[in-house]
Amino acid sequence: MTNHITHWIAGRPWSGTAERQGAVHDPATGAVTGRVDYASVAEVDQAVSVARAAFTGWRGTSLAKRTQILFAFRELLHARRDELAAIIVAEHGKVHSDALGEVARGIEVVEYACGIPHLLKGGFTEQASTGVDVYSVRQPLGPVAVISPFNFPAMVPMWFFPLAIAAGDTVVLKPSEKDPTAANFLAALWKEAGLPDGVFNVVHGDKAAVDRLLQHPDIKAISFVGSTPVARHVYETGTRYGKRVQALGGAKNHMLVLPDANLDVAADAAVNAGFGAAGERCMAVSVLVAVDPVGDELLEKIKDRMARLTVGPGRLPNSEMGPLITGAHRDKVTSYLDAGLADGATLAVDGREHPVTGGDTADGFWLGPTLFDNVKPGMSVYDDEIFGPVLSVVRVASYDEGLELVNANPYGNGTAVFTNSGPAARRFQNEVEVGMVGINVPIPVPVAYHSFGGWKASLFGDTHAYGEEGVKFFTRSKAVTQRWPGPTHDGIDLGFPTNA
Repeated sequence: MTNHITHWIAGRPWSGTAERQGAVHDPATGAVTGRVDYASVAEVDQAVSVARAAFTGWRGTSLAKRTQILFAFRELLHARRDELAAIIVAEHGKVHSDALGEVARGIEVVEYACGIPHLLKGGFTEQASTGVDVYSVRQPLGPVAVISPFNFPAMVPMWFFPLAIAAGDTVVLKPSEKDPTAANFLAALWKEAGLPDGVFNVVHGDKAAVDRLLQHPDIKAISFVGSTPVARHVYETGTRYGKRVQALGGAKNHMLVLPDANLDVAADAAVNAGFGAAGERCMAVSVLVAVDPVGDELLEKIKDRMARLTVGPGRLPNSEMGPLITGAHRDKVTSYLDAGLADGATLAVDGREHPVTGGDTADGFWLGPTLFDNVKPGMSVYDDEIFGPVLSVVRVASYDEGLELVNANPYGNGTAVFTNSGPAARRFQNEVEVGMVGINVPIPVPVAYHSFGGWKASLFGDTHAYGEEGVKFFTRSKAVTQRWPGPTHDGIDLGFPTNA
């Protein structure tokens, strides 16, 4: 028996019959565990129509009532976080502790959104001109769309929809078709929390559903996370159709290790950030830049830690790294091992030889942690976002050479420096051309009241996710100038008004 996953529209599962479906797998075993309906243009239009109809009532709902629903949603999420994590493990493959961490970081944004009465406060200037007051307010946009990737089926949607809903918008979420069930679980929690039907909707599918959302005249804004080529397509298409777009793209995150760094701390960080979630993170460290003379010692420390990693099904408590999301993606990642060797890099640890422990895993989508040394720009293992458990070591002679390497990369999502020197760290955070910087922190994902987003080819649009920028993205500012004239007034004056 397999699960049937369908759309969530107007507060309930869709009751129609899909023209197309896709398979959902357990990545640990390779077994098909579900079938997900793919939305046609008609289903997308239905969801958007419902969201548009719900907008009038929702935008008129008081901030007090919205906040009560947000708090209830937060409490349900917290109480049922293990269930949601288990869904993520079953369809994505990441280990349970990692899935719990994903849920926790999503809850942080919900908690931030619970402060929406404060976040939406405008400004007021009394007597800006004689008898004239000026004030500003932020108002919702209307129906908005969230298009999210497979690697964080709960957290990434929660980067966006809590703030959109809190601000008074309505939402159509299009999750990845590879692990769709988490989105429906979240929709059911919203229903239980008291969210009016139609405020939060889910449509499943592929490019056909995405393109319809990008083109639909009633969708006012698009939030997207995915690869850079698709992010560029989303940005260019969405803006061409007059929409506000934030499209977060790919990454090639560098971790610079200076000679004065604690190498045990740096080695732990490189392994944690390189191989957590099997490297399927846009903030994963995929390039370790070792400044002479620490390269050899650091490489050995990393190899020692990699050898002791337990690779196995995410549902098992001793597993530290799970499989990749699909067989096709595993094969693509594995192809980089041969390509790296052909380009002249040294395959220091071959992940194809790492043992997989526990259960029926013969047909799962496995690749163990992999380490390349002597990697250089121009090699595909350096240039491409591999999105798998492959860590590349680049040797440089100095801090300046390492900084130049990071800044020359076309991506600018995240980076980190490991050092015990305050001046060196301060210089790095000032000079590096990357949107999120860690100082002895390998995965510098900001807390919910700051904002997430990279630079260069890692972001299309000028607004980052969540935090203050997220509130601004899902609202628009309105300035009101008012005067209440007395019994007499100035009469006709065709000159341009001035303040006095």
